[in-house]
Amino acid sequence: MSLATMPPEIAEPGPQAAPAEPRILWVGPRAHTPRRHRFTLAKPIPGGILLGPALLVLAWVVSSWAGWLDPRVLPAPWTVAQTGWQLLASGELESNFATSAIRAAEGLGVGVMTGVVVALLSGLTRTGEYLLDGIVQVKRAVPTLALIPLLVMWLGIGEPMKITIIAISVYIPIYMQLHFALRGIDQRYAELASVLRLSYLQFLRWVVLPGALAGFLLGLRLAVAGAWIALVVVEQINATSGIGYMISLAGTYGQTDVIIVGLVVYAVLGLTAELVVRVLARVLLPWQRSFAR
Repeated sequence: MSLATMPPEIAEPGPQAAPAEPRILWVGPRAHTPRRHRFTLAKPIPGGILLGPALLVLAWVVSSWAGWLDPRVLPAPWTVAQTGWQLLASGELESNFATSAIRAAEGLGVGVMTGVVVALLSGLTRTGEYLLDGIVQVKRAVPTLALIPLLVMWLGIGEPMKITIIAISVYIPIYMQLHFALRGIDQRYAELASVLRLSYLQFLRWVVLPGALAGFLLGLRLAVAGAWIALVVVEQINATSGIGYMISLAGTYGQTDVIIVGLVVYAVLGLTAELVVRVLARVLLPWQRSFAR
């Protein structure tokens, strides 16, 4: 009988494999394994930005109802609402609102166009940067409201002066954010465009402008806020109409409720503009993923 045909029990033993390690069955609680966290904010709620203002109004209502607020200092919400309804019925509020909206829109339009043009010239060419960026930085260091006396001497106290002040307040944040976004385009994208043999116009259309769009929208948000701040100031300088004029006139006669109505109108306009810009950012930047999403 050959070794190959011998039964296993009498065959010559060969090299034995190492005995398998005993398996231990864990019957107690499962060991904790670290879970991978996705660091992000909670899912956004539609209209969630209105929660803060709603709580502020609620606190105002409760404080007025409990008698914690002096009506001469801050009238109750229902008193302000009644005054606003009376101003609406008389047509005074609509007229002043239309005047303020037109001023803000004109100043915002002029400021945005100026900021975009100057930022493109300065952000896309070295010559434009050398010629324009220094001037903008000098203006940035000078408060816009400090220019009012000079602009009154140059343009008078009419609408051109008011729109110019609003436009100056707008174009600075537009320029700063857009210029920074243009200069922040990744150099690898420029190299890729060179490899793909894109023309300069195609490079601007498909690489530079989409990459700088987020910066422009951020500048637009800041510009809208600056427009409303400037509007409040210029409408109290020899104005004959507008929400600011209504507030100034009410302050002369001690009509606190009318002042609050004007401030509420400013707040609603500013919040509406902020919501519009946020929606615009979500529509124009669907590819952008951020921590907040």
